[in-house]
Amino acid sequence: MTTAPSASLATPRLNFFNVLAFCSPGLALGSYAVAFSVFLPQYYASHIGISTAMVGNAFAIVRLIDIWLDPFLGLGMDRTRTVIGRYRPWLLIGGPVLAFASYMVFMAKPGISVNYVILWVLVFYLGTSLMSLAQTSWAANIAPTYDARSRLFGALSAVGVVGAAIILLMPKVMHVAKSSDPSLIQTMGWFMIIAAPAGCLLASVVTREPIVQTAHHQQVRLSEYWALIKRPEVARILAADFCLALGPGWMAALYLFFFRDSRHFTTADASLLLFVYTMAGLIGAIVLGRLATRFAKHRTLIGASTLYSLGLILLYVMPKGQFIIDGPFMFGMGFLATGFTLLVRAMVADVGDVVRLETGQNRVGLLYALVTGTQKAAGALSIFFTFNALQFVGYQTKENLHNTAAAISGMEMTYLIGPIGFVMLGGACFLGYKLDAARHADVRRQLEERDAMVPESPVLEGLSSDVALPGNVPGAS
Repeated sequence: MTTAPSASLATPRLNFFNVLAFCSPGLALGSYAVAFSVFLPQYYASHIGISTAMVGNAFAIVRLIDIWLDPFLGLGMDRTRTVIGRYRPWLLIGGPVLAFASYMVFMAKPGISVNYVILWVLVFYLGTSLMSLAQTSWAANIAPTYDARSRLFGALSAVGVVGAAIILLMPKVMHVAKSSDPSLIQTMGWFMIIAAPAGCLLASVVTREPIVQTAHHQQVRLSEYWALIKRPEVARILAADFCLALGPGWMAALYLFFFRDSRHFTTADASLLLFVYTMAGLIGAIVLGRLATRFAKHRTLIGASTLYSLGLILLYVMPKGQFIIDGPFMFGMGFLATGFTLLVRAMVADVGDVVRLETGQNRVGLLYALVTGTQKAAGALSIFFTFNALQFVGYQTKENLHNTAAAISGMEMTYLIGPIGFVMLGGACFLGYKLDAARHADVRRQLEERDAMVPESPVLEGLSSDVALPGNVPGAS
């Protein structure tokens, strides 16, 4: 038996190409996030002909079912040990599942039933869960240090932004007059059909998966979710992630309605504004990731959420229909919002190290499944609440129908009030958070000392050699 190298030695440096290859599944994940939250519900409500309330209910039902799949996926990933790695097989499965479901969801024709929507959206979400859980869990192993995680998860967010931006540019490039245009929705679908399996294959071939030493005699049980949830740092992260996902998700579900009927923009110009919002995430991911290395992840997140909520209050009193004013404003909001996901994901990886130190078990898959569950719950509730609220205030979503001033006013209040409160609450969850860079460095030191004394498993968890890759870029340790 040989002894396993310490985590710092076992983890290779990543050059720029390696980082991009590993992050490439984010193109599909980023594009789906925008297509599903902004375009698809409206398409089903206005073009397919399913009522607004039924669309909201269908997406909520799917999410509430899908949430319970993640624990089993997380358990499966934490138990997996194959000759090609722990997370690589799951990523390779996720790409084709997402591609096939994308065809069924985005190529749907008028006349489909609500049951059709529920079935294939559920399969679609299964594919995104496989991809996102495998990639984020794998990322926690590639970047073992506190600051390296801020940079690598910043790179993951940046690639996701590019995927979202591609979707948002489509209405302008294709010169479509309506966001529910079938050719537009189908083009979005084809992009995901190609990007998902291609990205997963590229990441799996190029990226090495480091060995993580664990106590293999212990079995992972579903009950361990409750033990993780009760940990103070995990409870904070879950509560914050739910609020920080619900606020922007709430806005996304109503975005096109709000900017068309309240801000008086065309569909193409509203999509261009959302493109500005999304592209700001490229800079936001880099800057906020750097700020997190200086001020700590939780403090950076508190500042970003506070400024974001204040910005939403400002939006209500800004002049309407002025692209020159709304453009910079949307850039600033997108800059701040990108920190919500990347900083929370990086903090989850830090908590995973604490759990491994205390239990001897790698629970990163379980932890990311919990966080993915909060995202899904927030996504379900955002569409459920907003679309039912629209029906309550009398706002009409079908094509070519006129809305009264009272209905538009009700839609405006629905758009703004919920997100302001939830985003502020999400940031407040991190007041008094203790897992900073100094504490995490001590955790990593203890892990490396213990790992050096654990016999190496005969199971190879990677395809590439142990030779460190050249370069020093985001994600390199």
